[in-house]
Amino acid sequence: MAYKPIGDYGVIGDLHTVALVGKDGSIDWCCFPHFDSPSLFGALLDDQRGGRFRIAPQDDGKRQQLYLPETNVLLTRFLHCDGVAELTDFMPVEGDEPGTRPKRHQIIRMVTVIRGKIRFRLECRPAFNFGRDEHTVLLRPAGAVFRSASMKVGLVSPVPLVTNQGAVEAEFTLAEGQQLTFFLEQLEMAVAEDLLDAPQTGAIALRDTIDFWRTWLAQCCYTGRWREMVQRSALTLKLLTYAPTGAIVAAPTTSLPEALGGVRNWDYRYTWIRDAAFTLYGLLRLGFSKEAGRFMQWLEARCRDLNPDGSLQVLYGIDGRRIGHEEILLDWEGYQGSRPVRVGNSAAPQRQLDMYGALMDAAYLYNKYGSPISYDSWMGLSRLLDYVCANWDQPDEGIWEVRGGQKQFVYSKVMCWVALDRGIRLADKRGFPADRAKWIDMRDRIYYDVMQRGWDHERRSFVQEYGGRALDASALVMPLVFFVSPTDPRMRSTIEQLQSQLVSDALVFRYLQGEAAPDGLPGQEGTFTLCSFWLVEALTRAGRLEEARLIFEKILSYANHLGLYAEELSVTGEHLGNFPQAFAHIGLISAAYNLDRALSSPRTVSV
Repeated sequence: MAYKPIGDYGVIGDLHTVALVGKDGSIDWCCFPHFDSPSLFGALLDDQRGGRFRIAPQDDGKRQQLYLPETNVLLTRFLHCDGVAELTDFMPVEGDEPGTRPKRHQIIRMVTVIRGKIRFRLECRPAFNFGRDEHTVLLRPAGAVFRSASMKVGLVSPVPLVTNQGAVEAEFTLAEGQQLTFFLEQLEMAVAEDLLDAPQTGAIALRDTIDFWRTWLAQCCYTGRWREMVQRSALTLKLLTYAPTGAIVAAPTTSLPEALGGVRNWDYRYTWIRDAAFTLYGLLRLGFSKEAGRFMQWLEARCRDLNPDGSLQVLYGIDGRRIGHEEILLDWEGYQGSRPVRVGNSAAPQRQLDMYGALMDAAYLYNKYGSPISYDSWMGLSRLLDYVCANWDQPDEGIWEVRGGQKQFVYSKVMCWVALDRGIRLADKRGFPADRAKWIDMRDRIYYDVMQRGWDHERRSFVQEYGGRALDASALVMPLVFFVSPTDPRMRSTIEQLQSQLVSDALVFRYLQGEAAPDGLPGQEGTFTLCSFWLVEALTRAGRLEEARLIFEKILSYANHLGLYAEELSVTGEHLGNFPQAFAHIGLISAAYNLDRALSSPRTVSV
């Protein structure tokens, strides 16, 4: 089977992992039972070795996908001249509270014929541990059991199955009004194979899953413009949440390429401190204070596990563990031949000073809009601020995690200023003990430093690094974090320069690779989805509302058929990079919130 476009997938999940379901009814990606577990189905990254679970009509026809309203239950529709069929995919949600474990991890697939009579074909071909572990297949009256050395998975099937080289297959015909339900479930290794059985009916599981998602979404307090897109982004962020810890993965996939055939392929199935902090902001804006609180607890736990020099690791496992080395799956061909396929992320030990600003801003906002932070939390944050004071002037790999060596990135300096500014504000608001004199002095030194060394007088723009001339879209964040006024002449000029050099029909490149901005990697990449939403928000705060609104509407048109975004977009609209990406949906929420507020007010958004 040919690789499908990255944007041709929907996502279902149970707050422990997700599955990507294509328009053709094929589950081509699922790490089971957790986000960062080895893949069970991985055809997305290797059509031959990866494994898939497909249910679809034998004959080609038109295909459509939609989510049941206000849920993450996915409906794939097959439209044929001789009938209409629907495939309902979902994962029951269990163990959403801290300390609780799900009774089971399941993928439920319900096949229904709406009109006519249609013949279907089923193929379930798991590939355990990225296809590296051999497995056996045992047929049972209720279905089949797949067993490897480390995992056992059962498929409950209402139709007879046959084996075929490690897979099971079936063909069956349904007439109008008929429905069949298939259950794929992780089994305990000690459970006997003859006990394979569906624990509940598909109808009851579907009802409970719909109720869960609608009850959760009812907490959303956003009622402004673009409500459906904002709610879909909120539902997506919740899908990317690991319930036991409250951590949110950057994306549920690994190694989807930023450029087809290139090497810019990374594993995003982990939690970045930076992304976590931005996510907390988005959740608070929508009224999800419980999720924000869980996430804040996760962040606080990381602050109690500092490196020997007082710093934090850049990213962590969803359970809080430190990420080790980066492994390459040498036998996997990658999406459309885009190698390497990576497991793990070697950016973990990098120095990325900007993340401390994001973390302190999140703590400040949570204290203001969520719940007051504790003394112990404050002491942990204070230690991080001391680290910022001692290291803000050091080079780092920056927000874009360059692999070409550390530099004096302007954005990193700005966010170090944010860290100290929010720390001072938080200490004053709560009366916490703090070395205010040192923090204020250091904050002001950083400000002067950025204004003197981060501003290029000839280009009339803030640039990517001290001493460089390359532009960087991260400068759009300066007014968003109140480093400069959105109407400051320097910021106005910077926006004009960025629009001239980095923007293509509302799509924004992070920077232009080349001699001016080398990042240590060959090839090019697409436009960065988050940066497009940053542009909208910067224009909004500058009072350029008509321009911001048009650009925002254009960006919304680049979403896939379900309202989902990958990390990047090509200039012709193809989705690139890991999918769906939390950062992109956080940007959408923030841009929609602030633009809607500005459009509803007689004046622009105030600082």
